[in-house]
Amino acid sequence: MNILDKIVADKRKEVDLKKSLITIPQLEQSVMMERTSISLAEELKNSTTGIIAEHKRRSPSKSIINQSLNVQDVAKGYARAGVCGMSVLTDGKYFGGSLDDLILARAAVNIPLLRKEFIIDEYQIVEARAYGADVILLIAAILSREEIKTLSETAKSLGLDVLLEVHNEEELQKSIMPSLDMLGVNNRNLKTFEVNLETSKSLSEQIPDDFVKVSESGISSIEAIQELKPYGYQGFLIGENFMKTDDPGKNAKEFINELKK
Repeated sequence: MNILDKIVADKRKEVDLKKSLITIPQLEQSVMMERTSISLAEELKNSTTGIIAEHKRRSPSKSIINQSLNVQDVAKGYARAGVCGMSVLTDGKYFGGSLDDLILARAAVNIPLLRKEFIIDEYQIVEARAYGADVILLIAAILSREEIKTLSETAKSLGLDVLLEVHNEEELQKSIMPSLDMLGVNNRNLKTFEVNLETSKSLSEQIPDDFVKVSESGISSIEAIQELKPYGYQGFLIGENFMKTDDPGKNAKEFINELKK
């Protein structure tokens, strides 16, 4: 069993438990259901830098990245830096995140928030909306075409943007459908955790222009972004690079300023 299979098996148990504690009608009572979402896809289209910065305490591949920072401070720092959006990891067991992180980030800033989670059930999409997310992530590696369709259409019906993540050509081909806004190419092989920017380059031509292209993982330098831009990428998800510093916001600001030169 690889790490992804393990995470999904645990996630199924977690979602079943959550459903028994808080029902969908209860989630739908959240005041957040009333707010107008901010489109990350639109922000990326209109940006020259395209940075989506992440809040991430730890990961299965790197263990602890940064446990000491307050999510509100990180969110405010990112917003000041001029990021297009912020990705908030809400998985507890493997990444040390929670839905509280999402709601605290939402209270702190008015930029698009992506709920970074292993989504396998429509329940989690209603939950994302109820806790203030603007965007959800769907991972092609753990979903069938039918599931991608159902989940992405649910998200669109709730006014959320959808970022679909692929790792290879096969995942990309099964995923292309009108209910997606952004297609993300993850440069990290989830089975080996190796990172290779060539993944983004080789898949770029197969992504139709109707979708905003996002490159994820292993982007730690200005050069990497400059290398990917000619391939049509408008979004760049950066997690560990900022989070492993004492002041992710300041780090993101310097990075973005450098990128604008």
